[in-house]
Amino acid sequence: MNIFEAILLGAVEGFTEFLPISSTGHLTILEKLLGYSIDDPDITAFTVIIQFGAVLATIIFLRDTIYRIIVGFFAGLFGKRPKTDPDFRFGLAVIVGSIPIVIVGFLFQDAIKTTLRSLWFVGFALILWSGVMWFADRAATQRRHEEDITWKDTLIIGVVQCLALIPGISRSGATMSAGLLRDFDRVTITKLSFLLSIPALTGASILQGIDEYDRISSGVGWPATITAGVVSFIVGYISVSWLLKFIAKHSYTVFIVYRVVLGTIVLLLVGTGVISAT
Repeated sequence: MNIFEAILLGAVEGFTEFLPISSTGHLTILEKLLGYSIDDPDITAFTVIIQFGAVLATIIFLRDTIYRIIVGFFAGLFGKRPKTDPDFRFGLAVIVGSIPIVIVGFLFQDAIKTTLRSLWFVGFALILWSGVMWFADRAATQRRHEEDITWKDTLIIGVVQCLALIPGISRSGATMSAGLLRDFDRVTITKLSFLLSIPALTGASILQGIDEYDRISSGVGWPATITAGVVSFIVGYISVSWLLKFIAKHSYTVFIVYRVVLGTIVLLLVGTGVISAT
């Protein structure tokens, strides 16, 4: 992979990771258009590893919130604060909500790396999940806020997040939809979606880096992978800041329309044989 392609893919990853439009879906489509075999081990590993750049951007952007939650969680854990403390409850909720995707991702990792990366899955997932997002966006009362989050809420949201292992559904789209159906306001569920992404994506990036180190070295190449990760970090930081401001005043309609249009284009291109599904 040349540096230009690495920069392009890193920018797409950083911009789309936290938007409800599926970063993996976009990377899979772009990788295919660039001529790569999207189910090759080094390409699937590259796609996962560069997500860490966007995750690091989130950690830095939300560092004050994350620090507050960590301090509150351990203070509650060791009895220095009551278990009813909002920061302890929020920290516990994030931990519980992160468990399902770790289990499901481990059990179905082979299918995730191969079968589910077909552009047929990507196209249909983009369109079909748009219907779920549309319903959630309009059915939500948004009467609940950050202080109302419980571990039961995040367990449900965490289970739904597992669907995002299918490229095209979108991890943020899944968590945001589930959160809205639990009646949380858009800003709260968007922040929670960011926080739930940190354990899952960090763990996946590290494991892929270790497991596929040699294949990355002989395939895509580590210079390109690192470059894409750095670009992902820079663009991801800008994207997180923009999304929180945007979502405070707007619905998800623009993302829903975009998903349907993109999914339709992908299915048309695959269906007419312009590009292959894998």
